Amino acid sequence: MAAPGPGKVVYEQEGVFIHSSCGRIEKPDSLIPGTLRVIEKDVEAIVDWRPLEETLDSSNILCAVKDSSSVVEWTQAPNEKVVRGSEHQSSYEAEWDMVNTVSFKKKQYTNGGVQSHLNNQSKWSFLFSLTDLKSIKQNKEGMGWSYFVFCLKDDVVLPALHFHQGGSELLLECLEKYVVLCESEQDGRILLVNCQNKSLSQSFENLLDEPTYGLIQKLKKDPYTATMVGFSKVTNYIFDTLRGSDPSKDHRPPQEMADFLGDVIPDLKINQQEESGFEVITCIDVGTRPDVHRRDPVSISEWDSNMDSEGRILNVDHMTKIIFKGGLCHALRKEAWKFLLGYFPWDSTRDERANLQKRKTDEYFRMKLQWKSVSEEQETRNSRLRDYRSLIEKDVNRTDRTNKFYEGQDNPGLILLHDILMTYCMYDFDLGYVQGMSDLLSPVLYVIENEVDAFWCFVSYMDQMHQNFEEQMMGMKTQLIQLSTLLRLLDSGFCSYLESQDSGYLYFCFRWLLIRFKREFSFQDILRMWEVMWTDLPCQNFHLLICCAILESEKQQIMERHYGFNEILKHINELSMKLDVNDVLRKAEAISLQMMKCKDLPHAVCEVLGLRSNAVTPSFIDTSEEENLAKNQCKKSPPQNVSVPVLAANGARNNSNLKTLPNSVHTLTSA
Repeated sequence: MAAPGPGKVVYEQEGVFIHSSCGRIEKPDSLIPGTLRVIEKDVEAIVDWRPLEETLDSSNILCAVKDSSSVVEWTQAPNEKVVRGSEHQSSYEAEWDMVNTVSFKKKQYTNGGVQSHLNNQSKWSFLFSLTDLKSIKQNKEGMGWSYFVFCLKDDVVLPALHFHQGGSELLLECLEKYVVLCESEQDGRILLVNCQNKSLSQSFENLLDEPTYGLIQKLKKDPYTATMVGFSKVTNYIFDTLRGSDPSKDHRPPQEMADFLGDVIPDLKINQQEESGFEVITCIDVGTRPDVHRRDPVSISEWDSNMDSEGRILNVDHMTKIIFKGGLCHALRKEAWKFLLGYFPWDSTRDERANLQKRKTDEYFRMKLQWKSVSEEQETRNSRLRDYRSLIEKDVNRTDRTNKFYEGQDNPGLILLHDILMTYCMYDFDLGYVQGMSDLLSPVLYVIENEVDAFWCFVSYMDQMHQNFEEQMMGMKTQLIQLSTLLRLLDSGFCSYLESQDSGYLYFCFRWLLIRFKREFSFQDILRMWEVMWTDLPCQNFHLLICCAILESEKQQIMERHYGFNEILKHINELSMKLDVNDVLRKAEAISLQMMKCKDLPHAVCEVLGLRSNAVTPSFIDTSEEENLAKNQCKKSPPQNVSVPVLAANGARNNSNLKTLPNSVHTLTSA
């Protein structure tokens, strides 16, 4: 990989060594001399170290580069030839997160196992942007020269650089022009890195490291990629640049940050004031929240006992109720998910399902053949297919790679993931592939373990999720407005606090809604979460009540610690993998029961949850729960004014902030 493009060299120091072995420094082959440079390019600064020309082995260069989606990756030089066997092989494996930056895990292999150090057969070069730098570790006192160890985001540690000829202090002076260096409270040898806010004064395009197009231009050209990558880069950038920075510096106001995020979903404005276009209603007490209990997962014997001799499910309502209350044992998922996702009709026989599979297998492979038979020459004239393939190949290599089903190179699971996504492009070429779809397919393929069946289950899931990925993000607009409506009813005080911190748009829930909490729970927990939601119980849009349950649990910390716009984003993002699926489902179900038993729900809330205006006892509630709820009838509280958006019959709100809305939003409130 060539050096970075033209830029201004603002620091250069020769005699900066990598000690490639733990042996004595007098040993010639334990030292790799090189030159360290800091290069100013556009609005970023790049740190570049490379060995002297006479020692450079170009087949072993590793560089940090920007891909077409502005996500940082490590890649090997194009002329690299990996020799398996006794030769050393070094690589960086990228793990993708939709809000967090890409993480890198350095792996070095030999024929006998892991190689823990560099040697004279592996002479490296590296470069990275300062926006990707997390910390700098300095050497202990007493050594005759200084050395620095650069640690990137996600704890990627680069080889120590030893300044045998000095220049380390000048380097720090240079870096401080671009970043804030703060001494760690835990270890005085470590300097923590925070980007200066002068970077935030650049345009939104520069914030996202989009030197060619910029986010706004890219939204017009490719709104799918820009939304997925753009939103993630902005939130991550805000977290990292403002964490621990000098309060005396000028900062962009939080409202301006909110405006940046507002550009991600065009036309979305959740008005937070009582003004024209808002209905002032009386805030009600929705009653005491009941205690709910979850049951054990549905067993194979329970499933089989509810099936007749021809394979029909006898009591579908009962089956979906117990799946909602406890989920499924893993051994049952492979069969039951096909019913939950609508691939198999609940009333079908075994023979009917076998015939369906045969037809669907033929249909699948006809579509697969369409893209398989496209020659390289044809693909050069089909830019959309070429772009779809490029995105899929990148995302497949980043999806759930720590899961054994997808780990390692040339994994058959990865091949199936790729082929199913490519075939989906043939199934729905207008939508094609959008970043995030691989997250939705991965658990489905893991459970179904069959290419054809997994494809049709994924098609059914995408029918539910389609609007999330469409160009105008209609599904996301609708859900964020609906979530705001529910949250305001449950806790108007918390909503007011969020609005005071420019967080009333609830953008911090974006990832939750986009891929149905896929990145918030462990892989096994998301299997339970999804199968519960696929029952369509206890009400419409139950996933929004799950959001409410999570936010309610975090409300106290957010408000008591006076979190602002940036802290709220950071806190919500860091909940990932820390949530307990059973606690969240229990609380969300309790909220749904609480609302269903209240006779005075605002019409807008009834529309979101698919309820009639007068409360009825939900059919899925056990008798014991029903009796408990009867003791906790809704009580009226002193009236409070709450603003709820009103939509006209044609979907246009009497508020200029929201000029257009999707059809699915029309049911939010009455005209």
